[in-house]
Amino acid sequence: MMINQTPLSLKPSKTPLQSRSLMLLILTLLISTMVEAQSYEQEVLAFQQKLNSEYKDPSESPLSKKEIRKFDGHEFFPIDKEFRVEAKFVQNTTPLSIEMKTSSSRLSAYDKYGTVTFELEGQAIELTLYQSHRLRVMEKYKDYLFLPFTDLTNGDDSYGGGRYIDLSIPTGEHIIIDFNMAYNPYCAYAAGYSCPIPPAENDIPLRITAGIKTPKH
Repeated sequence: MMINQTPLSLKPSKTPLQSRSLMLLILTLLISTMVEAQSYEQEVLAFQQKLNSEYKDPSESPLSKKEIRKFDGHEFFPIDKEFRVEAKFVQNTTPLSIEMKTSSSRLSAYDKYGTVTFELEGQAIELTLYQSHRLRVMEKYKDYLFLPFTDLTNGDDSYGGGRYIDLSIPTGEHIIIDFNMAYNPYCAYAAGYSCPIPPAENDIPLRITAGIKTPKH
């Protein structure tokens, strides 16, 4: 005898109220997910629009006046939330000062402020975050961290010299790194700039198909 099982004819069924409650919960979750996705997309689009505006502004743009008149916006990879990662952040107890190579003969002074580790496409990635000696004494940029990186799209779909991401010093042990917010150095558009060259330790052995693409000429 199957004394621990309910006979089929006696199996309790969901009441109409229970079914409606379950459907309402699923619908609520779907709407919440859609709203969150739309909100995130708007955040990235706002970043892209701001970057485009800066390049149209003669007081900020690295482009010549002629190029500004022709400029109709940067080209970006499709927005992909998979390239927005929550990374483990470890601050260096004794930051190491370095002179980072640039596209000119000038060396730029930075501290190796800390490291971030995360997993992307099944691979463990570790990158270094830097703090500029020049910027950290400015009130506006005192919490600014710099993430220069290279990846397997460089020289193909993205600028050969690598890309940058701006970050702020986190308050805890984690930090959000969004490759959809990656942008190009000015050197990708014009000569005469001294742009930091991403150190070899920040080379990512993956195609980061997010953020800004190769400049249009």
